[in-house]
Amino acid sequence: MKTAIALMACCTWLSGCATAPRLEMQRVNVAVPMECKEPVPDRPMMPTELLRPGATVDEFIRAAQAEIERREGYELKMRAALLVCTAPVNAAQQGARVRAGQQIGGSGDR
Repeated sequence: MKTAIALMACCTWLSGCATAPRLEMQRVNVAVPMECKEPVPDRPMMPTELLRPGATVDEFIRAAQAEIERREGYELKMRAALLVCTAPVNAAQQGARVRAGQQIGGSGDR
């Protein structure tokens, strides 16, 4: 009886070694944050900031109108920089960046 139990235990133990574990490869897409390298546009000097303390109402109105135009131009530059930083990266660009980083740095650091 003891030999039958020992034989069953050995067979069970050996059968676990005989079957190879099943490996299944799966591709998992993971978002990798990347640093935005777009430069921040310089803030222009605003005309109302350059007015002397005793400026007339007409001078102030002209400066305010010019400032509106200047601020709109500055806002467009800021929005363009934001769009570059928030635009999605397609898989081909991301793969090229990763491969280039691994070739140059060796560790893939970006």
